[in-house]
Amino acid sequence: MFTFTPPFEAPTGSPIRELFKYLGQPGMISFAGGYPASDLFDRAGLDAAAARASQQTTLCLQYGPTDGLPVLKEELARLMTRRGTLCTPQELLVTTGSQQGFDLLLRVLVGAGDVVLVEQPAYPAALQALKLQQAEVVTVPVDQDGLDVAALAALLEAGRLERLPKLLYTVPTFANPTGATLSYERRIALLKLAARYRFLVVEDDPYGDLRFAGEALPSLLTLSAEVPGSRDWVVHFSSLSKIVAPGLRVGWTIAHAEILRRCVVAKQTVDLCSSPWTQAIAAEYLASGALELHLPKIVEAYALKCATLCDALATHLKDDIAFHRPAGGMFVWGRLAGGDDASAYLKACIEQNVMFVPGVAFYKDNVDVASLRLSFAAPGVSDIEQGVLRLKRALGTL
Repeated sequence: MFTFTPPFEAPTGSPIRELFKYLGQPGMISFAGGYPASDLFDRAGLDAAAARASQQTTLCLQYGPTDGLPVLKEELARLMTRRGTLCTPQELLVTTGSQQGFDLLLRVLVGAGDVVLVEQPAYPAALQALKLQQAEVVTVPVDQDGLDVAALAALLEAGRLERLPKLLYTVPTFANPTGATLSYERRIALLKLAARYRFLVVEDDPYGDLRFAGEALPSLLTLSAEVPGSRDWVVHFSSLSKIVAPGLRVGWTIAHAEILRRCVVAKQTVDLCSSPWTQAIAAEYLASGALELHLPKIVEAYALKCATLCDALATHLKDDIAFHRPAGGMFVWGRLAGGDDASAYLKACIEQNVMFVPGVAFYKDNVDVASLRLSFAAPGVSDIEQGVLRLKRALGTL
């Protein structure tokens, strides 16, 4: 009846959001969604910021600049400086969540058939965006230390690609889904490869502030100052979604001026500007110092939740699920012993009122059907303990 563009002739939605229909099931304990804990939102701080913002009627309720409110850009630049990256407001583009930043980048840089490298397993929304952009996706494996940069170097040096890649997408700190963090040595090596082969490294960094163990590592953007010629080849995405509230829909992009200029034009055709109302609230919240006061509470809570999940898995499922204990973020990546199918296991788990995401959702090819992702951020400690017992009970029904 209708004629759609090729990417939308038979589109598939998010495999994770397909699980949301089970959330309404009475008593369901979910390790599935990558949601922050709602009870940890700084409601008082955000209410106060909203009250202050509402006094600036024109700023909040009128159209705003496409690249973001100047007051918010100034606060985000200060936030990036506290993270170790010298940044000016002019180097920032405010987006409606960091996912929009990635979509805009693909619009201005990637055409049908262009080669794009992606770590695997990978964030599903990134894979979905690349598929709709009709990119040729080539995967690079990861291990417990993040992206396998040696494998990437071999891929590039061996000339196994018909065309050089336009970009590489990675979540180098507390990755979604694996929870892995790219080592310092690999970060430097990756930046050197980007400068040598002239491809963009797209650094998605929503979780970097959620470290509860070990020493913090500089972002790729920060480290680019140590690798000559690499700064122009880094695009950095970040967001307030995991550290303040996803409902604000505030993300930002830092990139070369020529890239940002084109992304601004692309954004004008998408939404004209991100919501000035939520931008103003975010600016007031950051300017008040509330984030620095509240963030340790989130990190402390996630540390406890992660420990609870990992300890329970080690106690009750040590012979059934192998996993890595992350040093931060929101996710534990596991694998069923014996290579059993995690999708079949999920069906049994749903009957026991517990959910996770099967690993198949995070692969473009060479799928490890036994893998799975557990998110510890949203459920409470007691629910985590009960949820692991349900995971154990479900294994007995297979």
